[in-house]
Amino acid sequence: MNAGVVLRRAGGPDAAGVADVWLRSFDAALPTVVRPRSDDEVRAYIRDVVVPARETWVAEADGLVVGMMVLAWDLLSQLYLAPEWRGHGIGDRCVALAKERSPSGLTLWTFQVNKPAHRFYERHGFVAVEHTDGSGNEEREPDVRYVWRP
Repeated sequence: MNAGVVLRRAGGPDAAGVADVWLRSFDAALPTVVRPRSDDEVRAYIRDVVVPARETWVAEADGLVVGMMVLAWDLLSQLYLAPEWRGHGIGDRCVALAKERSPSGLTLWTFQVNKPAHRFYERHGFVAVEHTDGSGNEEREPDVRYVWRP
């Protein structure tokens, strides 16, 4: 399944697919986390801010967006895969690309309840360096900051 997947920079026409992957992945991976924004607000934010103004990457298979990643210098801001595409090496490729783009190190945040994400990032050499009560994120969900240093 991974062989036909292309990683490339996102463009305006990808915004709907990026939003779809983000929404489906978030809902599947984090069913207990309350999103502070509606689906329409998420779609508008991705269309108007994320894709045009952030370093946004897509994983594309057969013309469909099946994954998305957003980088902001040394911050791996977002990495989401369509639920049916998890476990096929796409996340591994995205992390490798993020490390290539930020060779001096990366940081990221994930929710404490997202244990599969913890295992994934730790497998890629990230170390948990901070746990919070969630007061600093809009979901008000306890989170963890991870750091990778080469």
